[in-house]
Amino acid sequence: MQQYQRMGTGGAGAAAAAGAAAVMRRRCEGTAMGAITLDLRPGQGIGPFSLGMPISEAFAQIEHQPNIYDVVHVKYLDEEPLKLDIVISFPDHGFHLRFDPLSQRLRLIEIYDVKRLQMRYATSLIGGPSTLATFVAVYALFGPTFPGIYDNERGIYTLFYPGLSFAFPIPGQYTKFFNNGEVLAELPLEFPDGTTPVTCRVSVYDGSSDSKVGVGSLMDKAAVPALPAGSLYMEEVRAKLGEGLLFTVGGQHIPFGSSPQDVWTELGRPCGIHQKQVDQMVIHSASDPKPKTTLCGDYFYNYFSRGLDILFDGQTHKIKKFVLHTNIPGHSDFNSYMKCNFIIYDAETEGTIQSGSISKNCITSSTKWDQVKEILGDGGRAAIQTQGSMNNPFGSTFVYGYQNIAFEVMKNGYLATVTLFQS
Repeated sequence: MQQYQRMGTGGAGAAAAAGAAAVMRRRCEGTAMGAITLDLRPGQGIGPFSLGMPISEAFAQIEHQPNIYDVVHVKYLDEEPLKLDIVISFPDHGFHLRFDPLSQRLRLIEIYDVKRLQMRYATSLIGGPSTLATFVAVYALFGPTFPGIYDNERGIYTLFYPGLSFAFPIPGQYTKFFNNGEVLAELPLEFPDGTTPVTCRVSVYDGSSDSKVGVGSLMDKAAVPALPAGSLYMEEVRAKLGEGLLFTVGGQHIPFGSSPQDVWTELGRPCGIHQKQVDQMVIHSASDPKPKTTLCGDYFYNYFSRGLDILFDGQTHKIKKFVLHTNIPGHSDFNSYMKCNFIIYDAETEGTIQSGSISKNCITSSTKWDQVKEILGDGGRAAIQTQGSMNNPFGSTFVYGYQNIAFEVMKNGYLATVTLFQS
């Protein structure tokens, strides 16, 4: 498990790198542990964090309130970042956010240290250092519900409401009140000595299904809410080598050779425009290896919200390259772009490509380098890209080129970027 640690302020993309470089911890007055209060919205979210939000929006909320979220950990599985959740954790406030690794949208919120976070539901408070979240208090605040589930192995009893669950540790001497996972005592649960269990974990999840989400294997049942109709997030972008891009939701088609006016008409105003630096690979070409300036006439349109850069020729003002970003954690550009949900087809693919049709010879944002080589053949020796090694804690990446396409590959074998061009 790899972990970023963000401390202090800075750009969202740079925050992870700054934390990984072990920056001095900063503490602001008024943000002592457990001092914040967040609105609890069952089935929807907590505070500024809403279920289904992209990870980039969560980082934006964090950057917007640096005095509150001044210590942030980002955790992911370094070797296989698409197999387990991407987790943003707030250790000072006792909760974390779990993002689906493929869609990078928030699927589950877990308050794992209820004494550190005070929650507001309607006009009442629960949790935090001063208001114990006991079984009786939870039942009084949220009202009657069906009996929960008892996990014999963990000694945990979980009480469920729509989009919300509370886990209570049960002392060994009171397990006799449970049989086959069900509680035998009357609710609200009190023990013979007059005590009542205290919540050890609160889970907030999408309540549109009947799934019961809690600790252990129940945690995996939390699903990402459906996207609203017409949403452009994770829009499928299809590409044929040597031809161009097709956006499936809006129906825009942008071939190589399109003008800036064409792109503005189809995709709208770019998020940014910047001039291209001289290609560091030019030294390997037959052209003059002594560029007279660090800039050339070519320029990029950046569409960060689509995970896309478009390079225009500085003389003809026609598209010459598309750069597609996967936004995989562990890369220096993580969170600078949203993930581009691309599917790349070989130029020999005939006819109109049907939506959702992915053959074994297609390359997607989840394809690993070994699979690319099976499809396109050996990529030869790689060029090493450092991204400025002094400021990049994630190490170098490797660039492999084929006809009409080039891949930037991370050390774990996942694709960081894919560049499309016409040979």
